[in-house]
Amino acid sequence: MLKELISTDSKKIALATIPIILALLMLVAFLFFSGDKYSKDLTIGDGVETFKELSDKFAELADKKGGAYAYEVLRHAPLPPQTDLHLLGHVVGEELYKQEGVGGIRLCTPDFRNACSHSIVIGALAEFGESALPLIRDACKEAPGGSGAYTMCFHGLGHGVFAGYGYELPETIEFCKLTGTKEYHQREYIECFGGAIMELAGGGGHDPQLWEEARKKYITEPLAPCLSGVVPRELKEICLTYLTPDIWKAAGIELGNFEPAKLKEAFGYCDDIATSETDLRRACYEGFGKEFVPLAGARDIRDISAYSNEDFNRAIAWCTEAGNEQGSAWCIASGLDSIFWGGENDPSASFRYCELVTDLGNPAYRTACYSRLAGAIGFFVHAPYERSRLCSQLPHGFQPVCK
Repeated sequence: MLKELISTDSKKIALATIPIILALLMLVAFLFFSGDKYSKDLTIGDGVETFKELSDKFAELADKKGGAYAYEVLRHAPLPPQTDLHLLGHVVGEELYKQEGVGGIRLCTPDFRNACSHSIVIGALAEFGESALPLIRDACKEAPGGSGAYTMCFHGLGHGVFAGYGYELPETIEFCKLTGTKEYHQREYIECFGGAIMELAGGGGHDPQLWEEARKKYITEPLAPCLSGVVPRELKEICLTYLTPDIWKAAGIELGNFEPAKLKEAFGYCDDIATSETDLRRACYEGFGKEFVPLAGARDIRDISAYSNEDFNRAIAWCTEAGNEQGSAWCIASGLDSIFWGGENDPSASFRYCELVTDLGNPAYRTACYSRLAGAIGFFVHAPYERSRLCSQLPHGFQPVCK
């Protein structure tokens, strides 16, 4: 009995020391990183007041010391809250392309939601035009990350296509259509247009004046251009998914000054979509969930798995402002996608998120979260042992879908 108690206590002590050991290892890693090579540049965000100022500093750093070096600084440097790290990653990637060309994709990582590989293909398009498509396709197949990295690479391309065609949607749609393949069920085409809409909603760096003119032309009401005749039916879902920032603006919500009290009005625009258009209503609500998780963590997407329960609960609570159970469930499920991110992030964070959703006591929310997680594991995790391990952690009723 004494031996068992000693053994049990030893295990408890050993388990208790694991977080301490991990913290020490992280500290050692940080101290190593912040040595002579990087120490001066880790203060790059100090005193910065605007995104433009910060992006200029990173562009200068990448120009002087190389894009790969600047990405390492971007991964570790303390930066102002609510900094758009994905767009900042594009800035560094542009410099990397200048230095390495398409081959620079070998230096990319999946960090910042694949911003590096996005910039590489945008650079190829800018340099070679439409003739670059075969080159871009090959580059996207080399994009770092899991099975979703290839198609998401075309999302990045869409940013450049839209800018390259002078922020004109019809021409952008025609080019994006050329990217689609039967092998991937035309997903390249869809993701390409999604990138273009994201550029319309929050880009403009290539030509601010033309971009502003395009916004006046296409965003004539909260759900335009997605529900207009400009966008074909097969692209309306992805359009609504990335139009969220402009839907929020119609309700008086700004990303830099987020006011949850205005969410009910913003969600109301999604509710205005005809109930017969289930896929479009879902896409609209899911666009909110896509934004909520990063926003709850001050948009620091460098390590979403490190977000606290408080961060996740904040995002979940915002979803419940939808005013209807189905809309909230779609929003919550989309939040899970942002956390799992094609298997690139620590999966334990996704399980933790669904556990917090379960704590709300709403069966519809719980089902939405675990169903989405089961589907994501089944689709993105290919290693048999790892897939089986993760599937077995799901509540019993969701395991068959996962496996």
